[in-house]
Amino acid sequence: MSGSEVLVYSTGDLLAAACAARLVTRIVDLQAAKGSASVVLTGGGTGIAILEQLNRSPARDAIDWARLDVYWGDERFVPADSDERNEKQAREALLDHVPVDPARVHPMAPSDGEFGDDPDAAAAAYAGVLAANARPEDHGDVPTFDILLLGMGPEGHTASIFPESPAAYEHERSVVAVRNCPKPPPTRVSLTFPAIRQATEVWLATTGEAKAGAVALALAGAGEVQLPVAGARGQRRTLWLLDRAAAGELGKVYQPPHV
Repeated sequence: MSGSEVLVYSTGDLLAAACAARLVTRIVDLQAAKGSASVVLTGGGTGIAILEQLNRSPARDAIDWARLDVYWGDERFVPADSDERNEKQAREALLDHVPVDPARVHPMAPSDGEFGDDPDAAAAAYAGVLAANARPEDHGDVPTFDILLLGMGPEGHTASIFPESPAAYEHERSVVAVRNCPKPPPTRVSLTFPAIRQATEVWLATTGEAKAGAVALALAGAGEVQLPVAGARGQRRTLWLLDRAAAGELGKVYQPPHV
């Protein structure tokens, strides 16, 4: 697994714009090299701001959207038309505005979908989607995602893996149902550490002073059960994209470059 790189931006808006620009460049390069690319999206204010910036970017159409596979790192287990759905937010911010191939967009099931109000069935189904898209060279039941975007909470959760939760101890299944989340909505579906760490690159985009303590602890080597974001690592690259507020306690660890 990779070590961590850190970039610090002066504001959250600049971070979102810079991350969007990085995404365009990386996806275009991947498509030129191997014909297609895959990205795992995240929700939250910063994650959706990145997609909005990407939609507004003059370089947006440099991406061949028909040759991009889109997955999600986690989802709120709510009805399909709920404004809390990461999928709905991502579609409104970006996906409804670009010519993606619907067959290559892989959302997690909603609570009023084909599996009804059964998050375990929804999780198992998404694990099946991942397995169906894995190739022999992936050496398992999860595709080797090119870029996996994540955010984090002030207590250190990432995707929907919360501290000390059963999901933080999961090392076999690729997708799990998550119940009794400490922040609403309480029921979710999430990738696990084994699936997250199948990604070639993991990008952690985080803003706000409330996240500073958890960011510093993660980069100092905290345990992943107590601080799940510390367990989010890419095979080749783990990139932290922070605003100045979220990086506020990093001087206790090291001095990252500022952009």
